[in-house]
Amino acid sequence: MKIWIGIDPGKGGGIAFIPESGEPWAIKMPETDRDLWDELKSVADNYSASAVIERVHAMPGQGVTSMFTFGEGYGRLQMALTAAGIPYCRVTSVTWQKALGCLTKGDKNVSKRRAQELFPRIKCTHYLSDALLIAEWGRRTSRI
Repeated sequence: MKIWIGIDPGKGGGIAFIPESGEPWAIKMPETDRDLWDELKSVADNYSASAVIERVHAMPGQGVTSMFTFGEGYGRLQMALTAAGIPYCRVTSVTWQKALGCLTKGDKNVSKRRAQELFPRIKCTHYLSDALLIAEWGRRTSRI
C-alpha cells in the first residue's frame, strides 16, 4: 500500500503520513536520531513510501551555530530517508503553500487553519500542520 510522507524539518517541525487508505497521522519531529530512524524504517517496512521534505535555506539574522545545527538535522533527515529506501524530493514552502491555497507570508496560523480543514480528525498544531500539508502536496502531485 502506498503512503506519502511530508517533512517539515527542524525542532519546531514534524513528520506526517498519508496512506492511500486509512487515516493519516502526524508526529512532532523526533528528538533523537534513533527515534527518527525507528519511525521511518517502520513505515518503509509496511508501505510503499514516498517523501517530500521542505527545501530550506539560511535565513538572515540566524546565528552560525543554530544554522549549523539545523543543517546537520536536515542532512540526518535525508540520510534516514535514503537508508530506509524511501525516495524523496524537496519542495519550497511557496510552491506547496500556493498549490494548497494557504500562502502564509510568515503567519503559521494560515497553514494551521488549512491543515485543519483538510484533516479534521487530526488536532493540527503548529508542529504538525506544515508536515501534513507537505504530505498532501506530495499526494496530489505524485512527484515521487
